[in-house]
Amino acid sequence: MIRVVLADDQALLRAGIRALLDAEDDIEVVGEAADGTEALALVRRHRPDVVLMDIRMPRTDGLEATRLVVGDPDLQGTRVVVLTTFDLDEYVFEAVRSGASGFLVKDTEPAELLRGVRAVAAGDALLSPGVTRRLIGEFASRSRGFADSSALALLTEREREVVGLVGEGLSNDEIATRLVMSPATAKTHVSRAMVKLHARDRAQLVVLAYESGLVRPGWSTT
Repeated sequence: MIRVVLADDQALLRAGIRALLDAEDDIEVVGEAADGTEALALVRRHRPDVVLMDIRMPRTDGLEATRLVVGDPDLQGTRVVVLTTFDLDEYVFEAVRSGASGFLVKDTEPAELLRGVRAVAAGDALLSPGVTRRLIGEFASRSRGFADSSALALLTEREREVVGLVGEGLSNDEIATRLVMSPATAKTHVSRAMVKLHARDRAQLVVLAYESGLVRPGWSTT
């Protein structure tokens, strides 16, 4: 059972999403919050698998709430998905940088929302290749510049190549096809890179790939 906390200051939106999620046999909404402070209390109480977190909320906003969830050692099993009105919202990138596993636009199709919740609960990131290039690339390049790339020295040449492809938004299967290896081998390379770089999940690898300069906006590792 995938346990979800839903945080959004719009009661009607929460009711609609809750009805959708609770109708599924493998998903359970264990709490609703109208602001970030309430969301944090619920997350700490229930320790859900996934938090659907609105960015703009009263009291503690979604960005700060995301940082606090991700930074809590007792909540390592909880993944945050940001809910946003616009997919090119700069706050979305800040949320991913802060540890969110991706985002969903509020008017997304119901089936896509369900797929997203299940994907994040399974450890995947909600960043499609197109969104990765437009959102992560744009804001990584103009908000901070490129960070120290010394951490990449910990990676083998193949792992660096794989992280670059993760930065493009490719899945393990797509990486396997690109590099002519099995999906299991691609998954192993991704997992080892995450351990070496202390990345919480694939979304964090994407941010690191851009901020270290391994991948740059407009570039392709092909």
